[in-house]
Amino acid sequence: MNRLLAVVVVLVSVSVAAVVTTAQQSGPVMDAVAQKVIQKYQNASCADLMAKKTTPPTGEQDQKRAQVLQMLRDNPAMRQAFIDKVASPIANKLFDCGMIP
Repeated sequence: MNRLLAVVVVLVSVSVAAVVTTAQQSGPVMDAVAQKVIQKYQNASCADLMAKKTTPPTGEQDQKRAQVLQMLRDNPAMRQAFIDKVASPIANKLFDCGMIP
């Protein structure tokens, strides 16, 4: 009986961890940030992207960026989900602009 209870507790723990991980991977905050990044690149002209590449972000922009980067560093699963969402649109735009080979 104790062994069965231990197995049930382990299975419930693993299930809860999987649900939490899934929620964090595609949570509304990460989705909103990813969509904002995608729109930023899709709506920017090639000249805008080149200019932004050489211009450092302002104080408030830098703080927001640092918070997002820290969140992604702290959660590898969320980072992977984020990169999976934004990589293709960003890479395509940079390719179209001649910024990557």
